[in-house]
Amino acid sequence: MGIARRKLGRTGLEVSAIGFGTWGLGGDSYGPVDDGQSRRVLEAAVERGVTFFDTSDLYGDGHAEEVLGRSLGDARSRVIIATKGGLLPHTGFTMPQDFSPAYLGDALHRSLERLRTDYVDLYQLHSPDLSALRENPRIMETLRGFKAQGLIRHYGLSARSPADAAAALAEFDFECTQVNYNLIDHRAAEAGTFAAVAATGAGLIARTPLCFGYLTGRLTGGENFAGRDHRANWPEDQLRRWAAAPGLFDSLIRRRGCTPAQFALLFCLAAPEVSTVIPGMMSLAELDENCAAASQEPLSAEEMAEIIDIYRSRTFYEPSAKARGKA
Repeated sequence: MGIARRKLGRTGLEVSAIGFGTWGLGGDSYGPVDDGQSRRVLEAAVERGVTFFDTSDLYGDGHAEEVLGRSLGDARSRVIIATKGGLLPHTGFTMPQDFSPAYLGDALHRSLERLRTDYVDLYQLHSPDLSALRENPRIMETLRGFKAQGLIRHYGLSARSPADAAAALAEFDFECTQVNYNLIDHRAAEAGTFAAVAATGAGLIARTPLCFGYLTGRLTGGENFAGRDHRANWPEDQLRRWAAAPGLFDSLIRRRGCTPAQFALLFCLAAPEVSTVIPGMMSLAELDENCAAASQEPLSAEEMAEIIDIYRSRTFYEPSAKARGKA
């Protein structure tokens, strides 16, 4: 059975319910990677029916885009590519940005070169401070210009937070938004993102469905992340809090007979507002495991109610964590 497809909101694009997040393929934020392995996984993803690939010029300073562009080859016309621009390189939680028309124009053309294509299906502003959009209408005009020139088919927002996504959809004409959403982060449902998606017809991309790998149940929270792995920015108590989370859903997962990662993906896909979910996949085993989630029975109303009860009875994120981590 192939991977079901869903509408990406009012864009009219059809995307695989299981998409492919390429943050890890950049080779810095999740540790070093083997480009040959990355290409094999990307090529296999196309064979298995994955049609949505999400990347950014930030991932490995464009390296993820390069690997994706080299891997798709003749499959380009059969897949949907989403990339992002405007967020500048950084190592901690401070996120420098440049959404000036001149910068975005240069960034988009460099992305097209790396991706080996003359257009991208979805171009997203990468984590902008909403004040920048409110104060400079030329940013949105620039996106419309890209679309008029045929450089992009649609434009969207990869939001800093679900609350930002809800506000941006209400104020601007973004056709799609991308937000964090997973078993232990329900803010998209609580902060009005889902309601804004329903009201505007925008597409919704669920990112961090596995919470940086912690919802796979394979991390302990005591890992020593090296180099520029972004998880090294977080204090250890927060990492251990995330690592303990899958155990709280053990009974539900056992009843299902699936893996923790598959259960986490099924949770995201249970929301009708979600167009696609984009786990990172660094190996063929991870690809097969995640794709298999798409063929399983959707979560029932009773399972969703149990998940929500667990979520509301725990604190999965300590608000001081970022302040105590690396800036």
